[in-house]
Amino acid sequence: MLRALSTIGKAAVEHGRIIDRVTLDHTARRRRRLVVRGESGASFLIDLEKSPALCDGDALCLEDGTLLHVQAAAEALLEITADRPLLLLRLAWHIGNRHTAAEIEAHAIYIAEDHVLAAMATGLGCDVRPVRRPFQPEAGAYAGAGHHHAEGP
Repeated sequence: MLRALSTIGKAAVEHGRIIDRVTLDHTARRRRRLVVRGESGASFLIDLEKSPALCDGDALCLEDGTLLHVQAAAEALLEITADRPLLLLRLAWHIGNRHTAAEIEAHAIYIAEDHVLAAMATGLGCDVRPVRRPFQPEAGAYAGAGHHHAEGP
């Protein structure tokens, strides 16, 4: 079984080196050590020194120099919108206060399905609807601004 020892950000991926693809959910894209199965059926061991923050389109560099392309899996999420920006700001504060992973977009906040948070958002005056899409939450205040992307080799 080939091991993935490093990550490569989407912009630096050399497509000619890709030998297989894996579709991973948000949790799996942050695992330091994990066995994954490629589209071909082959198994690979992710064996990184630090936990990654892999994004859709990034790659895992295998020990033989070939690449494993990473696709973000669609997940069950809640899309929360509001007709006034202040409502989304208040909601973002409450979500952060609960240390809940959230993807922040210009007109929506996405979180993992959670009936308690859905009720809270509705109570604050927001609109909540279930969606299935890749989840790319903010990396956190100490990881830098915006979404975190994997580093080059």
